[in-house]
Amino acid sequence: MPARCGKESIRGESTALSRLAELATIPELRSWTHSQRAAARRIALVPTMGYLHEGHLALVDEARRRAEAVILSIFVNPLQFGPREDLARYPRDLPRDRVLAEARGVAALFVPTVETMYPPGSEVRVIPGKTAERWEGAARPGHFSGVLTVVAKLFHLVEPQLACFGQKDIQQLTLIKRMVRDLDWPVEIVEVSTVREPDGLALSSRNAYLSTADRSRATVLSRALLLAHRAFCEGERQAQVLEERMAGELRREPGVTVEYIAIVEPEALEPVSVVDQQTIIAIAARIGGTRLIDNIRLAHGLT
Repeated sequence: MPARCGKESIRGESTALSRLAELATIPELRSWTHSQRAAARRIALVPTMGYLHEGHLALVDEARRRAEAVILSIFVNPLQFGPREDLARYPRDLPRDRVLAEARGVAALFVPTVETMYPPGSEVRVIPGKTAERWEGAARPGHFSGVLTVVAKLFHLVEPQLACFGQKDIQQLTLIKRMVRDLDWPVEIVEVSTVREPDGLALSSRNAYLSTADRSRATVLSRALLLAHRAFCEGERQAQVLEERMAGELRREPGVTVEYIAIVEPEALEPVSVVDQQTIIAIAARIGGTRLIDNIRLAHGLT
């Protein structure tokens, strides 16, 4: 599938072996980060909730290109799950994650418990502004407060020079950039393109929930985004037209319930009526019982 209005480009993956430090406590983490700074190593942070896939590992690859020491956190953050969401069943496999991280050249894993991150009595939270109110924020009340709180804590504990996040979670990425800017945090936020299966499905840990039939249906998200991108490349600039074409494509797939199609500008994710290369198109939908999200930037299409 084309990455742009023209020839597709494919970026290769690099692998390396290294000794992996596994850190569970804050004192262990601070000792490790102190040793890296003492050795004048640039530190990159890759925050995850584990159950690693090639999307996470692409973040690691980019981090390794930019820094000498990559630390990957694995923490299923309860603050970002609502009361009816899938915290208890969220996929976990630390032994597998450990092998994948070490093979990709991660220097350290930070694997804290909930009690380590949120000791009894912990109550201070990061509260985002209006950029968090639409789209995912409306569908998952309180979600972004939980995301920003855990990311802020990780930034404070690790003090990385840079942190890598995926484009797939575009509203999360936008809010993290905004938090760093608004709070003058000395960390570079690196955006990494969405990694996809050969049929276009964006990689996600929640893909593990999909039945065989739902896995096939789920490709309609990327097909709808590709349809909009092709129309843009052919000259269409009206957001309403793009949305109608996408909605038609999504309606043709049984078992798919669309939550939103967002056609927005990139800074505050406000809706636009006329699109350009910087416009973002995002989708959220339920495929059977699984909620998936995906998006593109019209400058790049599916990447």
